[in-house]
Amino acid sequence: MLILQHLSYLHPNKDLLFENINLTVARRDKMALIGNNGAGKSTLLRIIAGELIPHEGQLQVDATPYYIPQLFGQYNKLTVAQALRIDEQLMALQAILAGQVTERNLQLLNDDWTIEERCQEALQYWQLKDLDLHQRMETLSGGQKTKVFLAGIHIHKPELVLLDEPSNHLDLTGRELLYHFIQDTNCTLLVVSHDRKLLNLLNPVCELSARGITVYGGNYDFYTEQKQIASNALQQDIQSREKALRKAREKERETMERQQKLDARGKHKQEKAGVARIMMNTLRNNAENSTSKIKSTHAEKISGISDELQALRNELPDIDKMQFGFDNTTLHRGKILFTASGINYAYGEQSLWNENLDLLITSGERMVIKGSNGAGKTTLIKIILGELEPGIGTVYRAANKWVYIDQDYSLINNQYTVYEQACAFNTTALQEHEIKIRLNRFLFTKEDWDKRCSSLSGGERMRLVLCCLTIGSQAPDIIVLDEPTNNLDIHNIAILTAAINSYEGTLIVVSHDEHFIAEVRVERTIELVAS
Repeated sequence: MLILQHLSYLHPNKDLLFENINLTVARRDKMALIGNNGAGKSTLLRIIAGELIPHEGQLQVDATPYYIPQLFGQYNKLTVAQALRIDEQLMALQAILAGQVTERNLQLLNDDWTIEERCQEALQYWQLKDLDLHQRMETLSGGQKTKVFLAGIHIHKPELVLLDEPSNHLDLTGRELLYHFIQDTNCTLLVVSHDRKLLNLLNPVCELSARGITVYGGNYDFYTEQKQIASNALQQDIQSREKALRKAREKERETMERQQKLDARGKHKQEKAGVARIMMNTLRNNAENSTSKIKSTHAEKISGISDELQALRNELPDIDKMQFGFDNTTLHRGKILFTASGINYAYGEQSLWNENLDLLITSGERMVIKGSNGAGKTTLIKIILGELEPGIGTVYRAANKWVYIDQDYSLINNQYTVYEQACAFNTTALQEHEIKIRLNRFLFTKEDWDKRCSSLSGGERMRLVLCCLTIGSQAPDIIVLDEPTNNLDIHNIAILTAAINSYEGTLIVVSHDEHFIAEVRVERTIELVAS
């Protein structure tokens, strides 16, 4: 179905993205493609889809791929039918039914007499039954755009489907439909995703890295087990090298002490025996040369072990190199931060929620706000934080320090450098070297300090936000995470999870990622239903 041989790709500026990529996808395989942000997953899908040309290597595709990208902005000026490439067929069918049975219309229709019925069935399955095919794509939400292209699979009936983060903009209902489709379809699938529930429906898992593609013969849970085994072995190797390094240094110390004692004893005997000065100098030089050789031998051994240890440490995942260091919130656990009694909000004359809300939030709580797209999750957050007031009902807000972190990590000022961004949160007059130590803890080395924030990836922006929170005078009392995992790969989701779990204040999460919600130890769910 699909064979990649020795594939490599260069960016337009000639920087190498990946090289020597080899992969075989058999018919009806349902394969996951994972890897860190910037590894080239989306680029590889675009090469397979025919949108990009590889620098080297061969690509054999035995079917026309149906490609659903991660972003849809390029389709905004098109109608739904045009984006799905069925507008001419539908117009030809309507013309034929109206009596215009021309050769041109018959050629455009290509004997596809059921296209209208398939469109209706597909849109209904993806809960878009009221969607007008002549509606412009720019009028749709991100979730609706994703569903439009997923509906296109049923309409076009491709053999090979390429999906790039298909669950990103879907609510829980949409995700469940996607999971059922993946389980039931007979299409060959190659899927880029960080949605761990989705990844567990795929087998095998292929990891793209600088070393190429590594194939793991199982689903994502199997992959994580294998990675954990490898990580445990790596930790044991590091501990073994650390032990060898301690022993080598101890051996060096003992040998040098023994040699110094022997040299001192020999010198004493020579002085007592009345050895001539010239002979004493010769003997002293010989002793110094002998000591120098011993020292050099041990230094070489220690250097070799140190190099091996550093090489092993460089293989550690970034999360094992990081130090989070959140300060504790000053609020005692259980302090009332927010209460709402009978609140609702209206856009125009229509109330947002089908029932008025009563809500109590206390310090130290961990809660998730759920609801379908348009259910008012962001509106409720703005009311909690004091950015909006409800149309009806009453609210109480205690004085507190909060931080709102959205999926684009908009706390970051794109005009700043990494160092300048860190300084913007320096409310306690930390010295320059102390700020740079904090940046190093979050894997921003001196090569990164002068980078513009506009050039950072989603994972780097997330790490910089977390670093900035540790630079402030104290941890915020409330952290709000609004779809924080949408633009992160699995590796960076693990970093975010570890950081949030080291935070002891109040956490409010809006997310459709059930695995992430479970891992950050959410205790309570607020379910919103739109009216």
